[in-house]
Amino acid sequence: MATTSLERELKRGSTEVLILALLDERQRHGYDISRLIDKRSGGTITFHTASLYPTLYRLEDKGLIEGRWVERAGQRRRRYYRLTPAGRKMLFEQRTIWETFFLALDRVARISHA
Repeated sequence: MATTSLERELKRGSTEVLILALLDERQRHGYDISRLIDKRSGGTITFHTASLYPTLYRLEDKGLIEGRWVERAGQRRRRYYRLTPAGRKMLFEQRTIWETFFLALDRVARISHA
């Protein structure tokens, strides 16, 4: 299926909440975040790992997440990210906004009944 402008906009608008939600569970590295978004969305939402990093850096600059380098024997060095208290607050706010939006969209367009 070809990616439409609407699909691109929805993906762009949901990137931060997806990342924050996964980091609310535990610390993760970029590849893990990308893989989990793909897996949990059933392949509907996919990100190339490299395309996530600008968002991760932006979230880190805003103080919503913190990153640290981890080296493990026999593995390459990876940057793990975790949610900060400010990030947890932002996640709560974004979840509330998305939930309100989805409910309103369903009332108007009957999305859940399609």
